[in-house]
Amino acid sequence: MNQSPNLSSRLQEAIHLARQVQQHPAADQAFQSVLGELGTQSPVAAELLEQLWREYIGSQRSSQFWEQMSEVEKNLSDRMSESHIQLKQNYLRLMQEQ
Repeated sequence: MNQSPNLSSRLQEAIHLARQVQQHPAADQAFQSVLGELGTQSPVAAELLEQLWREYIGSQRSSQFWEQMSEVEKNLSDRMSESHIQLKQNYLRLMQEQ
């Protein structure tokens, strides 16, 4: 029973590491340590936890991907707006010159 808080804190550390995609190898290593210890105590719980971990890592990667896509869309939209404003200004200047 003394190992449960230790497992819990180590799992929390793995989850904390996994919040950044760049840290996933370190997070996975920390998680595998927890999983190995839990597997000796309860193989079924370890199997369930491993499935949850894979889903969590997948959701983190998906979230990162969509955040990047959103940033690309925002940048593209900003550039299009700037271009539109520039075209409008050019048109107004042209009309004034005539």
